[in-house]
Amino acid sequence: MLNLKPARALALICLLSFAGVAAALVAQHGYKVRPCPWCVMQRLIFIVIGVVAGLGWMAQRWKPARLATLGLVLVLGIAGLASAWYQHDVASQLASCNLTLADRVMTGLGLNELWPKVFMVTASCAEAAAYRLLGLPYEIWSGALYLLLMALAVLGLKSGDKR
Repeated sequence: MLNLKPARALALICLLSFAGVAAALVAQHGYKVRPCPWCVMQRLIFIVIGVVAGLGWMAQRWKPARLATLGLVLVLGIAGLASAWYQHDVASQLASCNLTLADRVMTGLGLNELWPKVFMVTASCAEAAAYRLLGLPYEIWSGALYLLLMALAVLGLKSGDKR
């Protein structure tokens, strides 16, 4: 079995989380893939995972912090996976995402006004469902990345006694 030290797992989780957001921004601004509320909600979750993992990596000398951040990455990964699933199975069938949980959270936080290039919603969920990357909807790729981040967190937790 693969033995991944917690500090390395956290560094990799941080890097992959921000790479996922960067890929979404390239798709949006370079290829005109317009995000829906669930898309930007997933971006927010990836950013939070990246920040949490980065902080855990910086506190790598303190074992409880490393292990707590890996556990938090698991919880956030579950939230991200749930949002990707909801976008794919439910929201993509809706004509409008207005007043869904993602729309209320993103509007409530005001991130679209603070950082519009990252969090501005420019498509409905039905419109966003039409976008594909290598034949798969973007939320499937997002869900796969959440699964990978969660797997890395589990591997880091399993080898938690080592650095």
